[in-house]
Amino acid sequence: MVMSKLANEIAESPTLKLNDRARVLRDQGEDLIHLGIGEPQNAAPIGAILIASAALTAGSIKYTPTSGLPALKQAICRYTLENYKRQVQPANILVSNGAKQGLYNIFLSLINPGDEVIVLAPYWVSYPEMIKMARGIPIMLQPDRTGFHFSPEAVIEAVSERTRAIIINSPNNPSGVVYSPEFIRAMVEFGESTGIFIIMDDIYHKLVFDGSEAPGAYQFTDAEIEQTHVLIVNGVSKMYGMTGFRIGWVVAPSALVEVMTKFQAQTTSNPSMISQVAAEGALTGSQDTAEGLRLQMQNNRNVMLDELAGITGVTVSKPSGTFYCLPDFSTYSLDSNALAEKLLNKARVVTVPGAAFGMEGHLRLSFAGSLRDIREGVQRIRWAIDPEAPTRIRIGDKEMVRDWL
Repeated sequence: MVMSKLANEIAESPTLKLNDRARVLRDQGEDLIHLGIGEPQNAAPIGAILIASAALTAGSIKYTPTSGLPALKQAICRYTLENYKRQVQPANILVSNGAKQGLYNIFLSLINPGDEVIVLAPYWVSYPEMIKMARGIPIMLQPDRTGFHFSPEAVIEAVSERTRAIIINSPNNPSGVVYSPEFIRAMVEFGESTGIFIIMDDIYHKLVFDGSEAPGAYQFTDAEIEQTHVLIVNGVSKMYGMTGFRIGWVVAPSALVEVMTKFQAQTTSNPSMISQVAAEGALTGSQDTAEGLRLQMQNNRNVMLDELAGITGVTVSKPSGTFYCLPDFSTYSLDSNALAEKLLNKARVVTVPGAAFGMEGHLRLSFAGSLRDIREGVQRIRWAIDPEAPTRIRIGDKEMVRDWL
């Protein structure tokens, strides 16, 4: 069967591919440890459950406005005021089927064929592919190797006459880095002065550790919401652990929201009514779930770092947020795909190759799971690759002997 040129150019999502393979192995009875998934294990906030249950009991589950329920948009406006100190109106909000669709709507609305979008590595795996699907050209930049940071000058130097936007994810998936206020300020001021859009993927902005904060981009611009070139993308998936509800949003000038709404109307129409109601409940109810999740992830991170310290030759930058770290395994392999495959086959541990994030030689490890999985998963990795580790380990009900080092 002959497929389109675009279909042949777009890469498969490596994270979803690994999740599917892990699911198959578990169904086959394999004792698998999943350190690749970006999904907390907590229950949804009680406020989300109660309001969604009431809506289900009422039984009137219908279409909603394409850009989102008015009540949810009002809740997002309040959230934006409380967390970004910026007053916006419902006309500045697009509710989407997850933050991913919000990002894709932005790219479809802003990019002409051949336009460039600057992407900072390490980057979320879908950014380059979504830009290409919108007929744009992703320009990937490499960070300094001592902490995944950038100087503003390095980013600005990559700008060309075809640059349409710069996308910034802070806290960052996959590294956990939080970019400095000075860097965010420089990027915002540059965008406002040049007309280049600064797309802030803030999906992890509440999941920060050690008393730090993820700088909000709005604090660095005096432009009114209708004139700003700062676009905010967020959602309930990460900060509330509501991944399955698939609700995200974009905060933008109303003219851009109108265009994005047209794209959404011709693709998915409105997001699920029940999911929107649940998102409203999460935003307006008790925030204990979000704070509890943040504290849990901070503790999980500390356990992950302690365990990784036991692997000879592996270095890792301490994450300041998210639930990921991106250790450097280049001592053992410069081919992260091959290393991830080896760990899955030999130790039954799922990791995500750093190549998918623009950082070859690294692996993304998630600490969103249980402490047992974190400890045993890293111990299995050490057993599989570190010559100084014991040669024997128990995986499930089997004692395994390493015979390949």
